[in-house]
Amino acid sequence: MSFRGRFAPSPTGRLHLGNARSALLGWLQARAAGGQFLLRVEDLDRARCRPQYLDDLMRDLEWLGLTWDEPPVFQSARDDAYRDALERLERLGWVYPCFCTRAEIARAASAPHGLSDEGPRYPGTCASLSPTEIAERSRTRTPAYRFRPQPGEVHFVDGLQGPSSQDVAAVVGDFVVRRNDGVASYQLAVVVDDAASRITHVLRGDDLLSSTPRQLQLYAALELPPPQFFHVPLVLGADGKRLAKREGAFALTELRERGLPAERVLGVLAAWSGLGDGSPVALEELVRRFRPETLPRGPVVAQEQTLVEALGLD
Repeated sequence: MSFRGRFAPSPTGRLHLGNARSALLGWLQARAAGGQFLLRVEDLDRARCRPQYLDDLMRDLEWLGLTWDEPPVFQSARDDAYRDALERLERLGWVYPCFCTRAEIARAASAPHGLSDEGPRYPGTCASLSPTEIAERSRTRTPAYRFRPQPGEVHFVDGLQGPSSQDVAAVVGDFVVRRNDGVASYQLAVVVDDAASRITHVLRGDDLLSSTPRQLQLYAALELPPPQFFHVPLVLGADGKRLAKREGAFALTELRERGLPAERVLGVLAAWSGLGDGSPVALEELVRRFRPETLPRGPVVAQEQTLVEALGLD
């Protein structure tokens, strides 16, 4: 199968330099391999997504030259696909309805702290409910649905970080694949969408490295081929906080509207990626330089004053 990569932002804020670096590296990986690059808009969080953020996001990517090869995929339009996947998992016995609230899970004495994105490890309260109990509880509360992971270590080799493993059942426990408001979870949606788009390589921030074992379990349960994963370190400020979360002058929209040359921004992103010295650079040159194995494996720290000088924002 030919190389197919993607960038999958959420339009819940303006695109920042940290996000743009992930988009650039995914684009370069696809172009250097002679493959295709796709855009998926992860807009399931209706309360936080804004049309203006989406418009700015697309303009920013085009300004940098990070074009995509097929019409964008919008998760908000793919609920049927997620429901089909959930029904398949239910028929195969992989999922069950859960009526617990977050507060009830947090209060459970047997719920040690799990991964931060899942909250406390689920204690299995609803894992063995009888059909009668499910029917009774459904009268007063709409359930979420949880996936039963296989016990034991999930092993995989990340293209950048190397061998990795996690016992999902022990560390995370049964995890949500559909919330009680009917919206698919990130874990299920990303697996269904990447498989449907025939994505072969996923390059994303290493804050999602711990999600990969859950997704690999879902790929296996749905009998779908998983992609190759590349998890790149995040760009941090001198204070250790993610640069991508900062407001202000480092938003791509603001830099673009100030008339900054895109090559200057690309130079900064290249320097953070071991692909340049910070001087302005064209995309075509970065494609020639790109080698996935040379990317930094540790956190990238951006000094604010150095960044201001490199971008010419004095």
